[in-house]
This record gives sequence, structure tokens and C-alpha cells, in this order.
Amino acid sequence: MSAKSVCVYCGSRAGATPLYTEHATALGHALAAEGWRLVYGAGDVGLMGAVARAAQAGGGDTFGVIPAHLVSREVGKTDLNRYVVTETMHERKKVMFMNADAVVVLPGGAGSLDELFEALTWRQLGLHAKPIVVLNSGGYWTPLRTLLDGIIADGFAEASLAGFIDWADTPDAAMATLRAALA
Repeated sequence: MSAKSVCVYCGSRAGATPLYTEHATALGHALAAEGWRLVYGAGDVGLMGAVARAAQAGGGDTFGVIPAHLVSREVGKTDLNRYVVTETMHERKKVMFMNADAVVVLPGGAGSLDELFEALTWRQLGLHAKPIVVLNSGGYWTPLRTLLDGIIADGFAEASLAGFIDWADTPDAAMATLRAALA
């Protein structure tokens, strides 16, 4: 079986609690220990930097994709195994997604939500069957889960939408879900 690649969507900021960085670091270490490649937004700041540095420290393969206009803002991490600079955000998301077997979403802002919802929409439309795992660090994504349940309850999505996301409270739980889904 070939090595798997996991796309991690997460913040270019560290967030308000150290738990977010702890979980990003633990996930990076776990991906490396599993022998899986990290695919991510190529930044060296915030949770992006934490997950990448941890994967590298564990000897993991790293693949970063960043649009040219964010290289200085997100401090493009050029010491990755593979570092790709794209022209646009759309290109970035496409390259990241097409080079991954699964998606994990850590805490983040509007960009992370954009990436999650694009992957979720494509799954809903039957364009892929890749696992999507949301790491609900300290309950960060609980309001999102409530929102999605409301979207279903109010008839704007089929009940199947709820099954397209696996929720995990810890990096270990996220890895267990990925191992089962990618077996």
C-alpha cells in the first residue's frame, strides 16, 4: 500500500488558547509517525507552522502550497519536501485537495471554513469520497456542528450531510478515524 497524504486546513494564527497549538503539534507528530505526508498551506506561522514543524521534527514528508500573494504574510516555509507557489487561492485549494487522500480541519478562521465547506460541498455533490475529519479542539467547532444540524433540520441539506464529517475531540481520535477510513 502506498503512503497516504492528509491535507490539513488550519489557521495562520495560533488562536486564543494553547490547546490549539498543542493539538496541531500532536497531529503533525502523529502524521509523521504514521508515515503519512502532510499537505497544507505552506505557512510557517500559527497552527500551519506548528503542524508542519512537528511533522518535520518527526521525519515526516511535507508538501506545502501557497499563493504568491501570501508568501510574505504567512511566511512561506521553503524547507518543506515540496513547496509549491500558486497564482491564486483557488489554485492553492485545488492543488492541496487533489494531492490528499483525506482532510483534517483544525481550528482556524474564514480561510479554514472556506476550505472545509468546499470539500464538504464537493462530497455532498458526489465529486469525491475522501474522509473529512474536524478536530474539535476544546469545543472550538461545536457551534459549526450545531449550525450544520440546523441546516439539515431546516431542510437545506439531506440528513446524509451529517455523515460526511467525522468529529474528533483529540488528535489521537482524529488519527484513529483516519486509520480506519484509509485502511
